[in-house]
Amino acid sequence: MRVIPVASGKGGVGKSLISANLAVALAQSGQRVVLADLDLGASNLHLVIGHHSPKSGIGTFLGNINSDFNEVIAETDIPGLRFIAGDTEIPGTANLRPTQRNALVKQLLALKSNTDVLIIDLGAGTHQSILDFFLLSGQGIVVTSPAVTSVLNAYVFLKNTVFRLMYTIFGKGTAANAYLESIRKEGAQKLYIPRMLPEIKKIDPVSHQKFVEHMDRLHPRIITNIVDDPKEADVAMKIRRSCAEYLSLKVEYLGVIYRDSLQNTSLASRIPITIYKPQAILSQGIYRIADKILQSNDEQFVLTDKEIESSFQETGIEAEIDFESKMNYVEDLLHSGALSQGDLIETIKSQQFEISKLKKENNFIKLKLSKALAQGFNL
Repeated sequence: MRVIPVASGKGGVGKSLISANLAVALAQSGQRVVLADLDLGASNLHLVIGHHSPKSGIGTFLGNINSDFNEVIAETDIPGLRFIAGDTEIPGTANLRPTQRNALVKQLLALKSNTDVLIIDLGAGTHQSILDFFLLSGQGIVVTSPAVTSVLNAYVFLKNTVFRLMYTIFGKGTAANAYLESIRKEGAQKLYIPRMLPEIKKIDPVSHQKFVEHMDRLHPRIITNIVDDPKEADVAMKIRRSCAEYLSLKVEYLGVIYRDSLQNTSLASRIPITIYKPQAILSQGIYRIADKILQSNDEQFVLTDKEIESSFQETGIEAEIDFESKMNYVEDLLHSGALSQGDLIETIKSQQFEISKLKKENNFIKLKLSKALAQGFNL
């Protein structure tokens, strides 16, 4: 069973949209798929897939971890797709006790007897529970958008994931754990994996070997969503460079998803866009990502540098192709009369407003960085 956790460093990047439509695409390809909504406290995944308001969900099970987990697994109208609803009554995964989290993990992994793919839609942020669910697989997906803050938060999420893995492997009482604690107290700027590993290997070779083995199997995948221009696909390179330099972590580029106004229409209709309009640019991006997942080796997922480089080059080419298709689509709408010049003008105005917001965000972050650097030089 492939386990695919889907996470994001912040909300508003379309994580649930990708989780739901990816589940639909994989089910349409003949896979037996379970989609689990673990965005507890903000559960709305049922709206994206057009499922009726759930009577029971994760919260039902967590209220009685000895109950039958199958009771919270619902069939959907989409062949091959089953759904586990979240629970808006739970204020967040932060409230999960270790016993609840462990029981839930056990039940999710037990689905392998009749499931090919388990997609877990996680909450935004870096709470310990979210990181633990993300680490259930070495092939977790991190969704970002081209916005500077979104890219930064995606990297922070991956950084927290690596250090959560360290704390999980370096048990209390080990020399590696004591070293990690001493480094953490010195400040975040000291937490650079390439600098730490040689020292850990020297003082605790057993823990070092365990960590290296886990890191070899950890290759998160990035999806850039809400893209308007092919150049915006390059933001993933920043995440890749930072992960390689500071975390010794290899990341793969799974694909880009262009902004598509049809998504709002499909959401209002409570029909996944992959079903509402499978030929849409957004849908085609989802299908391409689903194909890549199915083609990847699930048993021995160890990527070479060449394979990683290829994934970034391939995604760049796909971004150019999708952009051209998008422009041709707009041109066809104009010629057919389905899209008026007024509609086009409003769309451009809306995009200009978004660009203006991004520029303000960028300038704000630059200002904060300048102040931080100035304070550092004054120390």
